[in-house]
Amino acid sequence: MNLIALLEVANSSGGIVYLLGLLLLVALFVIFERLQYLANMRKVGDAVISMCQHSKVLNPAELKAFQVANADSPVVKLLEVAIDGERAHLSREDLDGNLEEAIMHQVPKLDKSVWLLDTIITLAPLLGLFGTIIGMFNAMSVLGDMQNAAMQISGGIAEALVSTAMGLIVAMIGLYFFNNINNKVRSLVHQMETMKMMILNRHHLFKAITQ
Repeated sequence: MNLIALLEVANSSGGIVYLLGLLLLVALFVIFERLQYLANMRKVGDAVISMCQHSKVLNPAELKAFQVANADSPVVKLLEVAIDGERAHLSREDLDGNLEEAIMHQVPKLDKSVWLLDTIITLAPLLGLFGTIIGMFNAMSVLGDMQNAAMQISGGIAEALVSTAMGLIVAMIGLYFFNNINNKVRSLVHQMETMKMMILNRHHLFKAITQ
């Protein structure tokens, strides 16, 4: 199918194919942005966990420099709670509550804009079907020409089904990456929970660096 034929199909769908193309671009933008963001956050989280895991004595200057350089990372937000001068002298139970509160504040940032991807997954097949219905109406409009009606109708139906196919393709691409992103979000939440337990288990070390 050449470009002219594709444009004819797009026009016969009432513009639905163009809209599906726009939805695909939005989905790809959300996918790229979230995957890049989550990969960066995962890398920073691994680094801070490794720093705390392999240190018998925590270096205040190193922790502070790491915190400043990666201030937007969810795991680093937990580190901020741990090295905060006022919170460092809290009991383990109170610190646990502060860390859990910090996690709850950070989780919405992880799946930001993912609702768009979820909406596109649901909307794309429906729009594809709607485009096919419009294309079918256009195909049936040639019934007055009995000589060429059969050929034109069959060709029109084939073109109309392109809308449904495109809607399904957009939905399948979106669904794969939606599940992939959700899996990465769950992994980061687990990483924050791990960091929380590490901070609680090393409470005395964090107290020492704030004294």
